[in-house]
Amino acid sequence: MSEAVQRVQSDSPWEEMIGFARAVAAGDRVLVSGTMPFTGRVLQGEGDPYEQALAAFRNALHALKEFGIGAESVIRTRMYLTHPRDVDAVSRAHKELFDAVRPAATLVVVSGFVDSRVLVEVELEAFRSKSEEPRK
Repeated sequence: MSEAVQRVQSDSPWEEMIGFARAVAAGDRVLVSGTMPFTGRVLQGEGDPYEQALAAFRNALHALKEFGIGAESVIRTRMYLTHPRDVDAVSRAHKELFDAVRPAATLVVVSGFVDSRVLVEVELEAFRSKSEEPRK
């Protein structure tokens, strides 16, 4: 028997344009799509990689709340940066949010994002126990 797949949308204009969900839950896994540091169409922390990383992670964590889980359930993070010089700032933001959890983490430098002002984009993967899954 297949499990129900749940999807959550956010206010990102790219979700509609590209055709994706902010987060998808299937069974015990919740995947959060690439998330940038925007509130609506307003970039948070322009020019500041630390503030952008915090904003992007908070946006991604907000998507997890829709499934009744939080940072404690995160098992993997991915951080994409446009400049190697920002590794320390983004790492500091990650440590603040996930130090107690210690998820598997990947940090890579990319050539850019759809908005050239963005310095950081993040993804999350989380695990939810059977008790956290929606009842059928």
